[in-house]
Amino acid sequence: MKPDAAPRALNDVERAHLKVPGDASHVMYRYAAPLDLAGLVRRFWIPVWSVPAGEQSVQRVLQYPVALLVIAPDYARFYGVTTGLSQTVLAGNGWAAGVMCTPAAGSLISQGSMARFTDQHVNVSDVLGKSGTDLTDRVRAAMHDGPRLPGNHRTVMEAFGDALSPLLPVDVEGELVDRVVALVEERPDLLTVAQLCAETEMSERALQRLIRRRLGLTPKWLIQRRRLQEAAERLRTTGTTLAGTAAMLGYADQAHFSRDFSRVTGTTPSRFAAEHRTARTE
Repeated sequence: MKPDAAPRALNDVERAHLKVPGDASHVMYRYAAPLDLAGLVRRFWIPVWSVPAGEQSVQRVLQYPVALLVIAPDYARFYGVTTGLSQTVLAGNGWAAGVMCTPAAGSLISQGSMARFTDQHVNVSDVLGKSGTDLTDRVRAAMHDGPRLPGNHRTVMEAFGDALSPLLPVDVEGELVDRVVALVEERPDLLTVAQLCAETEMSERALQRLIRRRLGLTPKWLIQRRRLQEAAERLRTTGTTLAGTAAMLGYADQAHFSRDFSRVTGTTPSRFAAEHRTARTE
C-alpha cells in the first residue's frame, strides 16, 4: 500500500470540528486514502500538538457516523461513534495517528455489530489481534523520532494499510450502508427518515436494522448529525442569521434549532456564531 496523496499540513476546519477561533495548539495533517484501501478508509489524520506547560486545549468534535482507529504514545484504540459531543484534551507535546474508517469498515474490523461500540472504545488488539499489536508497534516506532516528518507519516499509513487490507473486499451490506450514509451527507434536502426510506427503497424497519448493526446508530441520528454539522459550518463561516440557518436546515423554528444545537454542543448557536464572527473581523 502506497499513499496516493503527498503529505500536507492542513489547518482548515472541517464541519465536524468545533475548533475554538485562534486555537494554534496543533497542526493537523490529513491524507487521502489510496485507491486500494478506499473501501475501508476515508482518510488518515495525524495531529501534532504543543501546548504550553500548565495549559490545556480541548478539541470538540461532532463525530461522523464512522469508526476510528487511533494510536498515540500511551494508547491504541478502536472507537465506535460518539453520539454526543466528542472531546479530547491536549496537553504538553504529543501526537496521534488516526484512521477515519468508511461506514462499512467498522463491523469488518470488529467482526460483528457496531452497536456494542456506540460511545465506547477498546484496545486495537481487542479487534485486530496480533496484527493490532504489530500495527501499534510500527506506528510508534515511525513517529518516535519525528512526528512531523512526511516520510514517517508514509510509514504510518503503510502500517495501517498492511493491518486493514486483509479485511477486503467490502461485503454487499457494507456497500449498502456506505451508500445510505453518502446519501444523507450529500443531500441536505433529506430531513426525515421517511424521505430516506423512499430514496433507498427500504422499509423503515430494514433501514433501522441496517444502521443499528453496521453503525450502532439510528437513521434519525444520521440526519440530525448532518444538520448540526452543517449548522456549525454555516455559523462559523457565514453571516447567516440564526433564523435563516434554522430555516435552511429544515427546522420548524429557531427555538427548536437552538435547543438541538445547545443540547449536543454545550453552547448556544448565538454564542458559537458570535465567537467566530469576532474572529473573522479581527
